[in-house]
Amino acid sequence: MNKTVVFTGGGTAGHVYPGLSVAEALSKKDNGIRIVWIGSSKGMEAEIVREAGLEFIGIPSGKLRRYFSVKNFFDLFRIAAGLIKAYRVMRKLKPDLVFSKGGFVSVPPVTAAGLLKIPVFSHESDLTPGLATRINSRFSEKILVSYEQTLKFFPSGNAVVAGNPVRAAIYRADGVNGRKLADAGDKKIILVIGGSQGALQINLLIQELARELVKDFVIIHQMGSFSFKQSTLEGYMTRDFIRAELPDFIAASDLIISRAGASTLWETASLGKPAILIPLGSGSSRGDQGKNAEVFREAGASVVLDGDLKAQRLKEEIYHLMNDDELRRKMGEAALRFVKGNPSDKISEIIKERLG
Repeated sequence: MNKTVVFTGGGTAGHVYPGLSVAEALSKKDNGIRIVWIGSSKGMEAEIVREAGLEFIGIPSGKLRRYFSVKNFFDLFRIAAGLIKAYRVMRKLKPDLVFSKGGFVSVPPVTAAGLLKIPVFSHESDLTPGLATRINSRFSEKILVSYEQTLKFFPSGNAVVAGNPVRAAIYRADGVNGRKLADAGDKKIILVIGGSQGALQINLLIQELARELVKDFVIIHQMGSFSFKQSTLEGYMTRDFIRAELPDFIAASDLIISRAGASTLWETASLGKPAILIPLGSGSSRGDQGKNAEVFREAGASVVLDGDLKAQRLKEEIYHLMNDDELRRKMGEAALRFVKGNPSDKISEIIKERLG
C-alpha cells in the first residue's frame, strides 16, 4: 500500500529548498510515496514547490512574533483559519507522517497532525530553535537538528543530529559553468548572497564598493526583490533572486559574502567555501543568525562582521582574504568539516524507517 507524507514549511526559500531536498531523497528510496506540501497560500513556496513537480496545498498563515505588534491581533485570525483548513486537509489526506521544515506556516499543519495522532518529524536548521519549532516540538515524535549543541534545547531525548539538508543541485554544482556564466575570465569571483528576500545593509555596502572592487574581482550579487537595482557596471552582475545558477556560482566563487541564514551557510559549506558573514542583529531578528555565524567563526570557516559595519571595514576584510589563497583554502576546509555525509539521505532514511 502506498504511503503519503505531508511536508510543510515556508516563508523563505531557506525553509523550502532543504525540505525539497529531503522529499527528493525520499522519492528515490521509494517512488511509491505520495508527497504533498502544505504551505502559505500567499507565500513564495507555492511557486518553488510546484516547479519541483510536487502537489501543493495552500492555507492561510500568520506570523508568530515574540514582540508587541498590532499585526499580532489580525494574524491570530489567520493562524486560526490556517489550523481549520490544515485539519480538514489532514483528515482528507490521512497522511502516514508529517515532516516540518519550520517557519510560521508549519505550525497549523503540525498542530492539526498532533490532534489527529499523525506522527510528526520536525527539523531545525539553526543552532537555537525558533518559536515555530518550539511549538511544533510539542507534537513531534522526533526532532532532527543540525548541530550537536542544539540537543540541549530538547531534554526529552527525542532529538537527533542529522545535519542540515541542502538541495541536490549543490552536489552537482559546476564551477566551470559558473565562471562562464559570470564571464569572469582570469579574475577571482566574489559571490554576495542576500537571501531570497534580500539584505539591505549588504546591498548598500556592496553598491558603495562595487566600482572599486571590479577593478580586481568579478562580483555576483543576489540582491533580493525589495531593493533590487540592475547593474550597468562591467564585472558587477546583479540579480533579484538566483535559482538554477546559484549552485554553479557558489562552486565558482573564491569568497562568499552573506547573512548567516542556516541554508546559505550549509550550501556554501557543502562546497567548501570561505565566507564573510554579516548576520542580522537581535534588533532585526531573534538573534539566530549571530549564533549560527559564531559557530562557523569558532571553527575557522568564516569571518564575522556585525554591528555598525562601514564599507571601508568590509573592503579591508575582502582584500585581506582575497589576497591570501592559503587562508581561504583553510577556511574552506573548516567549512567542509560541518558536512558529514548527505543530511537529506540521512533524514529520508529516518523517515522511511518510521513508515515501515
